[in-house]
Order: sequence, then structure tokens, then C-alpha cells
Amino acid sequence: MVEVMRRGEVWLARLNPNTGAEAGKVRPVLILLDDALLSTGMSPVLCIPLTSKLFKNLDSLRIEITPRGRLLKPCYAMPEQARALDRNRLGEGPLATLTLKEMAQIERVFLACCGMADFLKPIH
Repeated sequence: MVEVMRRGEVWLARLNPNTGAEAGKVRPVLILLDDALLSTGMSPVLCIPLTSKLFKNLDSLRIEITPRGRLLKPCYAMPEQARALDRNRLGEGPLATLTLKEMAQIERVFLACCGMADFLKPIH
């Protein structure tokens, strides 16, 4: 069982079983849940899966994450694939921690995917 995690960290997660176009297999995920909720041990944990593949028709939704820490190759956040995962699905981590600027970019696209923000508004 996962003990300590923080918003903005990247952890490995088991996403199978998946259905249809859902992201599957063991892959890195970005922890999106607020630290205050994480500290209570709340489960499930809101996460955004990462992928190493960039498809042209989805590139406006993808945010690149460069290698750092134990995240060894470039990957892309998939905000439209956000899902709640039981803590038992989360394994090794943290692999890396994102910057505040990266988190702001991901939050903007995530909110736009949810219909809660305008994609074109500048980040300050």
C-alpha cells in the first residue's frame, strides 16, 4: 500500500483492466489530488496517465514532461484520460516531481477538457 504521495509527483500505476480507449497497462501517472486530501489517506486518488506516444490529432491536449529523477524518457500528460485510482493500484514512486509551471499547463488543459476553462486564456 502506498504511504506518502504529493500532488505533482509521478508514480507508477496498474491501469488494467481497461476498456475501449482508456489508457491501460503499467504506466506512470501524475498525482492530481490535493495534498490536504492525500494526507488523509483518501482513496481513490485522482491521477492523469502519461504516455510516450504523441498523436497528431491529440497534440493540443498533450503536455510534454521531460526526463528527470527516475522518469527516464520524455512523456506526455493525457489530461482527457484523468481517472480515480485506488491507492492499491499505485506502486513505485515518486519517479519525478513536476514544476509549478508544468502543473499550471496541465491544470489548464484538464479544466478545458472538463468544460471549466477556456483553452486559449494565457497562464500568468
